[in-house]
Formats: sequence, C-alpha cells, structure tokens
Amino acid sequence: MAKATLPKYLRISGEIVTMIRRGELPAGSRAPSENDIIARYGVSNTTARKALAEIEQGGWVSRIKGRGTFVQRRGVGRTADRILSFTKNMVQAGRTPSTRLLLARVLDTSRSLAIQGRRYRLPGPVCRIERLRLADGVPMMKEVRYVSALLCPGIEKKDLEGSLYRIYENDYGLELVQIDQRLSAVMIDRKREMDLFELTEPVPAFRVEGATFVGKGALLEIEESLYRGDLYSFSVQARR
Repeated sequence: MAKATLPKYLRISGEIVTMIRRGELPAGSRAPSENDIIARYGVSNTTARKALAEIEQGGWVSRIKGRGTFVQRRGVGRTADRILSFTKNMVQAGRTPSTRLLLARVLDTSRSLAIQGRRYRLPGPVCRIERLRLADGVPMMKEVRYVSALLCPGIEKKDLEGSLYRIYENDYGLELVQIDQRLSAVMIDRKREMDLFELTEPVPAFRVEGATFVGKGALLEIEESLYRGDLYSFSVQARR
C-alpha cells in the first residue's frame, strides 16, 4: 500500500506527529482539538476523533479529563541509532541467518503495550506473526510481532521467512523511522520454549518489547520477542 492511499485519519495524525517531532507543538502544549481538525482538514467528526485516538495511542499526547489533550514529554528511552533487521545484524556479524515460520494469523483484536509509562495501542485487525530466527542453524530468537493489517493488508500471505522490514518497505511503501523498546532479563525455562530453542537446561534471555513507527509517526507493529542471552548481546550508544 502506498503512503498516498493511507486512510485520511492516518494522514492527519501523521502530520500532527510531525509537528510534535519538529517542536512546532512542544511538550505540555495543547494538542489540536477535534474541532480544530474538522476546521483545518474539512473532515467529519468521526475522522477527527480517529486521528486524535491514533495520536494518543502512539503515546504522543495524553488526555486530561476536564482540561483537554496535551503533548506528552518524550522521556529518555532506548531508541536505536540505526534500525537494522535480524537478517542484516547476522550478515554483518558474519553469520548465516535463517527463519522458521511458526504462525501467521489475522486477529480481529487490538494489541497494547506499555513502555516507560506510555501505553501504545495497535487497533485491530492485526496479524500475529511468530518466527524462530536462527544463525548458522542455531536458534537465537523467538520473534512475535503484531502487525497492523490496515497498513499491511494480506501480509499473512507473504513470504515471511525473510526480512519483514524489507516487506514493509518494498511491498507496502512504508519507511521505518523509530522503534521504542524495553529490554528485561528473564530465563528460558519452560519446556515448550526450551524445546523450541533446542535446550537441555535453562539459559538466561532478553525479553524485548517494542513499538515500531513508520512514515510520520503511525504505529505499525508491536513486538514481544525472546533472545538467547548466552548467544546474543545488545549495545546502546548514547550521545550528549
């Protein structure tokens, strides 16, 4: 799907998010109201409400009862300096990546995720994609992604054993611009997961939960993945 064919409410919400990112709507300022959007874009009440809901679900604004909707202060989170897929990471490390598709199913329900006090909500329908990612034949990561079926219709029919990022960009014309992630330390100790990772004893792991944004700030997917901690490492580069 090309960007130009996005629903009107997504185009409007994208423009408002761009204004927030540029500082034209600073943190703490009042966000455009439903009436503001109707007057500026000549749309219906329903479209205006959906645009505002999209911005709120993306964590860009918060609604205060009795006062209005205000731009949120974006806290310091783990935002990648570069967005690289598992495939590119493995190739750069000199490993041979491969993927085993476990599930691809469209669900009518929405999916929510909270990161650093912000709740991200991906409206349904969504496509749940489960994959096992391997390097040189060794299971490295169990990947679970909930992808917007509105932005990526029919994605469940695509070849999902390659790079999803490439599918987003090449098949749907979507440009990935930001990933907000949270990492937590866990153990792979359940029998089903140990069997999936071909383990005989528990090992430490990283649980990665994330929200991926495209274009002008539209929420594309929510990730809930598990990385083997004894074989995979994360590094964060910070600048002042």
